[in-house]
Amino acid sequence: MSAWTTSWRSVLPHLTVPLPEDRSPETSGGHGIGVNLPMELVRQSVQPREYWQIPEEVLDAYRKFRPTPLWRATGFEEAVGARVPVYVKYEGGNISGSHKLNTALAQAYYYKRAGVRELVTGTGAGQWGTALAAACALFGLRCTVFMVGSSLERKPYRGVLMRMLGAEVLASPTGTTRVSRETRGQGNSLSLAIGEAVEYAAGREGAAFCIGSGETYSILHQSVIGIESIAQLAELDAEVDAVVGCVGAGSNFGGIALPFHAEAAAGGTRPPRLVAAESSSTPKLTRGVYAYDQTDATGTGPLEAMYTIGSSYPIPDSHSAGLRYHGAAKLVSAMRHAGQVDAVAVDQVEALEAGRRFTVREAVLPAPESGHALAAAARLATGGAERGVLVCVSGHGYLDLGAYRQLLDGELSDQAPAPEALLAAVAGLPRVEGART
Repeated sequence: MSAWTTSWRSVLPHLTVPLPEDRSPETSGGHGIGVNLPMELVRQSVQPREYWQIPEEVLDAYRKFRPTPLWRATGFEEAVGARVPVYVKYEGGNISGSHKLNTALAQAYYYKRAGVRELVTGTGAGQWGTALAAACALFGLRCTVFMVGSSLERKPYRGVLMRMLGAEVLASPTGTTRVSRETRGQGNSLSLAIGEAVEYAAGREGAAFCIGSGETYSILHQSVIGIESIAQLAELDAEVDAVVGCVGAGSNFGGIALPFHAEAAAGGTRPPRLVAAESSSTPKLTRGVYAYDQTDATGTGPLEAMYTIGSSYPIPDSHSAGLRYHGAAKLVSAMRHAGQVDAVAVDQVEALEAGRRFTVREAVLPAPESGHALAAAARLATGGAERGVLVCVSGHGYLDLGAYRQLLDGELSDQAPAPEALLAAVAGLPRVEGART
């Protein structure tokens, strides 16, 4: 069975209930902002069609780095005392250093076909910004990236790489946009960087805002990860009863996990346990509420049904980087609410220690975000899983060595959200009908 695929696979036909519809915000403060979304991406988000043909131009780009490798991590198993096999799907071997390129290439293709000349985005750790910069370079589009300022300060070479690819890189908050001037105390927030990008794109002719993680179409594009994994496990005659990915908004987790749900549903079998590993500093799936919330800091876009800790919550600084987003994708959230997705929260010290062990025993350096997934996989492999665990290492950590230095020097600590702060941040959010409070 070949791991190469020419189609994306959607889980929408296999949901027990339809996704809740978005809501318009009660007020936009007179600053309405529209997002130019190509109709093909709209269709991919709402049509209950299982297979979507990947455009040939996107396939040509995929061939440079896909299929990605999957192997049994026997060294890591020994290091953590695993009682079952641990299989790793590695997405770090492309120019962006992460899975983000899978959807960046697709989005750049569709936006260019729709007549857009510039793509604008927000990025946390920089993998998405780098992926979009590379995709824009390949398809001949301009690119502007608002990167969370604390991440850019720690990882200046992310900015250099994006600039090498032709992108303009701005540290958020910039102080030049309305949302950055009016929103205080969210300097570490991906929500604010996204808000700045949305506002900036709205004021430029030929520009469009695009996002790399939370949208249903971006999770669809990431399904190549899970499709390949199913085929590669079959080639190894291997079985797993748990599939793990880290979660910022949900694209890498959705990419590896949801095709397993679709495969089981289509075959009438029981799916493996699908486990989302999030940062304990941003615990939307484990401590958040299922409610309608803003996707960014402008407050002008539609409200989406999501597990959230509140878009106004001042997320503490940490090396969870790309996981520092206040809400989970509406698709992942709906499946979590239906009991089809499990979630665990992981501290950054545990995550980076798992990454260190993986580096020593597997000779691959994972990003801190992926360390959260590895830590969760280690928990399952030492108790909980009976046949095996599959984990997505969604990116490399070569630009995150500052975090690992702090781990080695004993300088890291964890800052979990205070319960009263979480309650305050979600107060007043309209709950999804039937959601537990």
